Amino acid sequence: MSVSIRPARPGDEAAILRLVIALAVYEREPDAVQATEDSLRKTLFGENPQVFAHLAEMDGEVVGLALWLLTYSTWTGAPSLYLEDLFVCRRARGTGTGRALLTTLAREAKARGCARMDWAVLDWNDKAKDFYHHIGAHHSKGWEPWRIEGDALERLAEG
Repeated sequence: MSVSIRPARPGDEAAILRLVIALAVYEREPDAVQATEDSLRKTLFGENPQVFAHLAEMDGEVVGLALWLLTYSTWTGAPSLYLEDLFVCRRARGTGTGRALLTTLAREAKARGCARMDWAVLDWNDKAKDFYHHIGAHHSKGWEPWRIEGDALERLAEG
């Protein structure tokens, strides 16, 4: 059972959506996914894409997803790679698939001149936290995630 990592390409939308939905179920938000194959196609493979993905394959099946984008840190004066979603199917967990995806992203970050990689972890996901500690990542203490969406975003946009 060898794992291979590759950039996502047009035609992968159904596999990506399947993993996004599986991630939502894992994160206890099974009805939260609004993405569609069409929205993924436009976002990932349209003109001037700003969001990217790498997929893990095992025995010809897509079993892992790392979806990411670039941000910028004024403190480092360099771009940062932001990992939006990392998910590995149950059957592929413990095989090195997650580490292989993150290793690929670390190489991507270095190739793009990024000073760091950032991501968020659900507060209850101790397995993920243990894994991230194991690879040398740390929790950014003092920073809290904030978000505006839905009606509040609409009101703000209206001024």
